[in-house]
Amino acid sequence: MWLLLTFTLPTKQASQRVEIWRKLQRYGTVPLGNSGYLLPNNPVNEERFQWLATALRKYKGDASIVHVQSIDNISTPQLIGRFAEARAREYQELIRQLQEFSALPPQKQAIGRLSRLRNRFQEIVDVDFFDSPLQKRVGELLSRADAARVATRTPVFAAIRPRDYKGRVWVTRPRPGVDRSASAWLIRGFIDPKARFSFAPQEQVPREAVPFDMFHERGFGHRGDDCTFETLQKQFRIRDPRVGVISEIIHDADLADGKFGRKEGYGIDEVLKGWARQGLSDQALLDRGMQLMEGLYHALA
Repeated sequence: MWLLLTFTLPTKQASQRVEIWRKLQRYGTVPLGNSGYLLPNNPVNEERFQWLATALRKYKGDASIVHVQSIDNISTPQLIGRFAEARAREYQELIRQLQEFSALPPQKQAIGRLSRLRNRFQEIVDVDFFDSPLQKRVGELLSRADAARVATRTPVFAAIRPRDYKGRVWVTRPRPGVDRSASAWLIRGFIDPKARFSFAPQEQVPREAVPFDMFHERGFGHRGDDCTFETLQKQFRIRDPRVGVISEIIHDADLADGKFGRKEGYGIDEVLKGWARQGLSDQALLDRGMQLMEGLYHALA
């Protein structure tokens, strides 16, 4: 049920000792007196301990990984309680920081700071082996902070009638990437449920089609420092908080300016590039990209 890592390191290996300690902290271990460090027994944790043991031996130390069923002077509920207490302390510190952030005036709420808090939350969730009730509380605070930021962003509305964009053919450039795939997902999901998509070179856009993410005087593309996804979101007044988060993700992936401190979109972009190298058709690339965006949308629920 438990994994116990015991090890020794030569006293002169001070920097390596700090490195190992930081990894033990990141993996969510709890100390068992002077005996070593505990984790619940699962494949991910065993692999982490195996890599740590390998590193310790490389540093001329000694390491053993022990599978433990029970400990005579500590009950299973008590051990679980130690993990719960460790995660509770981390969540409480995150709650304090989020409350401080939310209390700031909007103009002082640095995007990068919220991104760091979000990343820290995910780090804690990854080692929250027994699902602390505080996890939900922190998740709610992050969602509120995201929603508040989206609400304070100044929208750019164009004089358009959404009903004029129903049942249309939407055309974009061949070999769709992250912005075009996400924009197509947004169009189909929030603007034109019966949208059909086609591909054309810049100079061959059909007059009756709606261009998007093209260097064209008509349609929807980059506006100012907004990517196409952001332009569509603002002009069609899409207020869904999850769409607001996705717009930041796509912006950072497409424009690579780090404006919102979002890294999730880089993975989506690389996957699309990989599929493109496999020779998938434009339509297949777009369909797969839209499926990725649908998964991301539900992951943000």
